[in-house]
Amino acid sequence: MNDLETRAVPARPGALRRAAPALLGYAAVRALGLAVLFLWSEARGKSAYTVLTARWDALWYARVAERGYGYEVRLPGGDVHSDLAFFPLLPWLERLVAAVSPLSYADGGFLVAVSASLAAAWGIFAVADHVHGPRAGVCAVLLWAVLPVGIVQSMAYSESLFTALAAWSLYAVLTGRWVTAGVLAGLAGLTRPVGLAVVAAVWAAGIAAFLRERAVPPRGGTSFGRDRSTVAADGARTGEGAVTTATARRVRPPDGAQHVPGAPDDRPRRVLGMLLAPLGAAGYVLWVGHRTGNGPLGYLDVQAGWRNGFDGGYAFARFVAALFTSFPSALAGLALVVGVGLVVWLYVVCVRQRQPLPLLVYAGVVTALALCASSYFGSKPRLLLPAFPLLLPLAVALARWRAPRRALVVGTAATAAALYGAFWLSGSGPP
Repeated sequence: MNDLETRAVPARPGALRRAAPALLGYAAVRALGLAVLFLWSEARGKSAYTVLTARWDALWYARVAERGYGYEVRLPGGDVHSDLAFFPLLPWLERLVAAVSPLSYADGGFLVAVSASLAAAWGIFAVADHVHGPRAGVCAVLLWAVLPVGIVQSMAYSESLFTALAAWSLYAVLTGRWVTAGVLAGLAGLTRPVGLAVVAAVWAAGIAAFLRERAVPPRGGTSFGRDRSTVAADGARTGEGAVTTATARRVRPPDGAQHVPGAPDDRPRRVLGMLLAPLGAAGYVLWVGHRTGNGPLGYLDVQAGWRNGFDGGYAFARFVAALFTSFPSALAGLALVVGVGLVVWLYVVCVRQRQPLPLLVYAGVVTALALCASSYFGSKPRLLLPAFPLLLPLAVALARWRAPRRALVVGTAATAAALYGAFWLSGSGPP
């Protein structure tokens, strides 16, 4: 099994202090991106805050928060854009913020996005720290922050909220907290359609644990893999194969009771977590089917109204191929080919480095759904934002560099991302 041990790990008293460098670095990168966006917008006589909170998807979420579901736009070509395509957790939170404060629904969306982006950064650090150590954890967070489309993390969109729920659900799986993982996966399923990826990760880990128990009776523990390396205090790997794996540390629970993931007393919690995981997505999809009168597949009809579906990447491939028929659009086509190649290569490296099974399943499903959707090709980079496990190989490599070199690379990438984000959001199309 290409997975680490799932083990019960007590909460560290200094967990926030341990994650502080990652969170401070993330906040600095996001502050730079917002500052550049505001200066860019000011120079163009536009409102950066409107771009962040009241355009494109943000408008749909705020409208759902204010009026509930039921709004649709009928286009001249016959397409119907229904607000049922947008999952409800973000609008619910926007409504909650507006109910307990003088903020508007749009303001609430921005507040939720900013708060959730910090929670997502912390969750990414927790996962990367668990697998590769704290230095790689900081690097993973910074790499996620400096992605070219990272400005979306500060928009009143659902990407940050979803990534936060997904990261912490994956961390709960990796540390043997099955019920927590199931609850968070259920909430992720109420946030975006790609919540399916979190459910798949929880189920893959749970099924793998059951298979191991049947193959080898527990002898003090059931692990996803054998210890193959050790972790130095700063997160650097030591020994042969140090990059590819993390140590399988066993930690006694806070109450001193001997609890071993995979032991019989762990199975009820595992089953409960697996049962809870799909409830959010399944509940909303079934509700949409009932509301539209089209049955369990009614949500697919709603997505079809947006000309969005899953065709294995055929439409995207045609879109990219069409770019090579003229210049300078061929440059954009080349960039897309390189980008897709990089994403696929990173996933292959993740597999070769034997990332934990839940991370591989999650990243694989997110990537497949993003690249193989049949519409909104310009939004694909944004749809890949939650696939943070793809950054772990780069984070491990970056963690090996000396601090000045790391700072130079991250600083340069942050500046480039800030400029690109401002330019990107100044366009007419949705990000």
